[in-house]
Formats: sequence, structure tokens, C-alpha cells
Amino acid sequence: MTDRTTYVSHVGVRRRGWTDTMVRELLGTPDVQGRDPRRWSPAPLRLYLLARVETVERTPEFAETSAHSGVSSAAAAHAGRRRAAVLAAIRAEPIEVPRLPGPELERRAVRHRKLLGARSPGTPPGEGAPAGALVRWQVSYLRHALARYEALLDGLYAETGRGEAERLLRRRLYEAIGAAYPALAQECRRRIAVER
Repeated sequence: MTDRTTYVSHVGVRRRGWTDTMVRELLGTPDVQGRDPRRWSPAPLRLYLLARVETVERTPEFAETSAHSGVSSAAAAHAGRRRAAVLAAIRAEPIEVPRLPGPELERRAVRHRKLLGARSPGTPPGEGAPAGALVRWQVSYLRHALARYEALLDGLYAETGRGEAERLLRRRLYEAIGAAYPALAQECRRRIAVER
């Protein structure tokens, strides 16, 4: 296994002020390349020796190239402002959870589950389902009913903090569901913990 303290990822190099062009021209091929064992991604994980990165950062070529990357810095500043604005909008947006009587919520949750094709059609809702399944289905149904809030993420892409914004939005949605339906609060807290 690679010692991560002596390597820096492509994202880490970018955080140090490098642009993709600078990485390609000054660092060249990564020292280690492969798949990230922690998460699936179509792009390979690229790692650069930290000592090599620091050595290149002390060269005159790096200073000259980074002086010309002011345009990239302006774009990065704009992306940072956009990310901050989206995060503020997510924090400020009031989340309105549909209020349904218990039996109606159960009926809709079971129907939603059937529409997803996750259960065999002949099994009644209470039979063959693991304990707590109805609670999970209700939370899933309500989460699906709140999908309109995903529009708050428009304009954010991979490098501009989309993952952080998605986690914040999911947490806020689950907190709103738990507040509206106290019987579902434990499942909502479990999902928040799992999705961190």
C-alpha cells in the first residue's frame, strides 16, 4: 500500500495552486496511478511524490507559469464564490415536508417501493419484509418527494464543491423529515451518519 503522507493526489496538487496545464507540463506523468480502493471512479487515482512537487515549486519555471495562471485563479475564485453562494442558499432554504396521516404515508411508501421494483409483487407489505423495512421505505418515499430541492445544486460541478453541497442538502432533508415525523427520526439520523 502506498504511504499517503509522502504523496499528494491530483486534487491536492490543485489545492496547492497548480492548474491542470501546469501539472501536465511541469510534473508530467504521476508517480503512482491506479484505482482508488475507497470509492469507484472512472478516472484513475493519480499520486505525485510530495518531495518532487515541492522541488518543482521552487523552480523559476513554476514561478513563471503560476504568474501567467492569473486567469485560472480568477476562475477558481469565481467557482469558490459560486460554491459559497450555493451552500448559503442550501442553509437558508426552508424545507417543507409533506404532512400525511400515518396510514397514507405507509400506503404511499409501499406503493413507491413497488414502483421501484424492489419487492416481489405477490408479497404483502408486512410479510417477508425485514424488521424496520416500512420505516426505511417511508423515509425513502419522503426523500423522493423532496427531490425538487436538488435544483439548489444547479451550477456546481465536481471541482467546485458539489460533493459538500450534496451532503449538506441530504443532511438538511433528513433533518426536516425527522422533525416532521418523529417516528422516522432515528432512521434519518442513521442515514445522515452513513452518508457522511
